[in-house]
Amino acid sequence: MDSPHDFDIDYDPADFGASVGLGERPALLVIDLINAFTDPTTRLGSDVSDVLERTEQLLAAFRDRDLPRYFTTVAFEDSYGDAGRFIEKVPALKELRLGTEAVDVDERIAPTDGERVILKKYASAFFGTDLQTELTTDRVDTLVLAGVTTSGCVRATAVDSLQHGYRTIVPADAVGDRAEGPHRANLFDINAKYGDVVTTDDVLSHLSDNV
Repeated sequence: MDSPHDFDIDYDPADFGASVGLGERPALLVIDLINAFTDPTTRLGSDVSDVLERTEQLLAAFRDRDLPRYFTTVAFEDSYGDAGRFIEKVPALKELRLGTEAVDVDERIAPTDGERVILKKYASAFFGTDLQTELTTDRVDTLVLAGVTTSGCVRATAVDSLQHGYRTIVPADAVGDRAEGPHRANLFDINAKYGDVVTTDDVLSHLSDNV
């Protein structure tokens, strides 16, 4: 994959894109790697097998060090009364019904005992959830984001992560989208303004050297 920094745009490196780095207590947040998004045959799905593989590596490293891990899913009641205007804008979200296999985390990266799946209704993992309480309880200072989609829930969570005061790290090869253009454009924006866009290997190396 091309670097997200290859855009021919005049973003002065003295003014944008400074590195925040990983802090002392990182957590991994696996965003919406549920069957509806990882199965290419569904209305919402695409082939994100590479993202799943990289996420699996990150999970293993965070589990080995007993660092906090969280998952998210999106699911709505049968009435869709909890979906607001979101479901009008994205009708394919009707696939995401509570209690169905569509909203289960993909078995290739299934949560283990003690790893919580946070239910959300909208893009950001912070909006309308108790994620902030979990992070405070676990004394987290850094969020490493993996999952889908780069232009949707990953970006929204990255923005809110910054706004809640967390160092925000996005391994470019551990997030994915339905198209390369939105993926790269949003990685560029995240790196310029909201967090550090790195690689999975960068995160694994940091954990090996510092945790």
